[in-house]
Amino acid sequence: MTEKKDYYEILGVDRNASQEEIKRAYRRLAKKYHPDLNKSDKDAEERFKEISEAYEVLSDPDKRANYDRFGHAGVDFGPGGFDWSKFTRYSDIEDIFGDFFKDFFGFGGGGRGIFGDLFRVAEERYPERGRDIVYDLEIELEDAAKGIEKEIEVRKEEICPDCKGTGASGSGLKTCPACGGTGQVKHVQRRGFAQFVSITTCSRCGGRGKVVEEPCSACNGRGRIRVNRRLSVRIPPGVDTGSRLRIPGEGEAGEWGGPPGDLYLIIRVREHEIFRRDGRDLYCDVPVRFAQVVLGAEVEVPTIYGDKVKLRIPPGTQSGTAFRFRNLGMPDLKGHGRGSLFARVNVVIPKKLSKRQKELLMEFDKEERDSSARDGYHQPFWRRRKI
Repeated sequence: MTEKKDYYEILGVDRNASQEEIKRAYRRLAKKYHPDLNKSDKDAEERFKEISEAYEVLSDPDKRANYDRFGHAGVDFGPGGFDWSKFTRYSDIEDIFGDFFKDFFGFGGGGRGIFGDLFRVAEERYPERGRDIVYDLEIELEDAAKGIEKEIEVRKEEICPDCKGTGASGSGLKTCPACGGTGQVKHVQRRGFAQFVSITTCSRCGGRGKVVEEPCSACNGRGRIRVNRRLSVRIPPGVDTGSRLRIPGEGEAGEWGGPPGDLYLIIRVREHEIFRRDGRDLYCDVPVRFAQVVLGAEVEVPTIYGDKVKLRIPPGTQSGTAFRFRNLGMPDLKGHGRGSLFARVNVVIPKKLSKRQKELLMEFDKEERDSSARDGYHQPFWRRRKI
């Protein structure tokens, strides 16, 4: 007598496999070796018998426990032995493939027919979420730094308040005579052992199950109206150009009782005349006079928040030097502090000078040249380079 193979080995699963893993393994193998799909292959039939017997045992917790403890001796199929023919009936192979589609694609199964389920999913009307609305909103840099409450106007579709979305006036909504209120028309065809079921949306009522006899005058039977809705929206501190803010439920109305969509604000921050933004940091140029960087000075620097800070310029500061003010940049959108403000001093060269200013500058230049000569800096700078 030929020794039977291990059931776990037949299905290709581990001994600790879950019921779901065993079920998936059986479906995969049953689809491959089912006799109706391999009528000319006798080996496929024998293989199908093996996997069906293995599944019969391992899918039953009690039989599996006995098999794990006593092996094949612990499995009793009764006087007639294992009846594998029940696994070959059409309803069973339908469940195999139907469950396969259900697991991997989210539909099918339930013994209603593979093709029937495919048509059902394609045609049946379910509650649909409304469309989202995208709104471009332009704000100032100050608004992005402090946050702001803005009032906007959005044009969108909403449920008609007169008919509550039915499209009918008063009692003008009746059960569809074509589908009897189901919203679907079913067509059945038989080909050999297979039964093909197609379910399509009723063309008379569009799948609603109701027909409008007296259209609503406010929406002309559509059940929806287009309105201009004014909304107050809060822009949080730290937004930047390209930031997207979601306002839940302020999109267009849903279909078939579905929820409304959302409103998305796409932010664009205008360029500022003083500050340049780089992430959370701000940069600005501070114009100063020649004497201020030579002698040192104290100047005021504006901030994006409306106040001013003191900047002490040390004597001998070079034009283009940047000074950092911590925590005076842009706020982080997630609330993790602020960036820095960098103030760069730029010496402003006057285009016109009075006679007295020219005389003083010439006198200053003469003394500076004499001083440079005494200190050994009378040569051009490219000749003073050390190699």
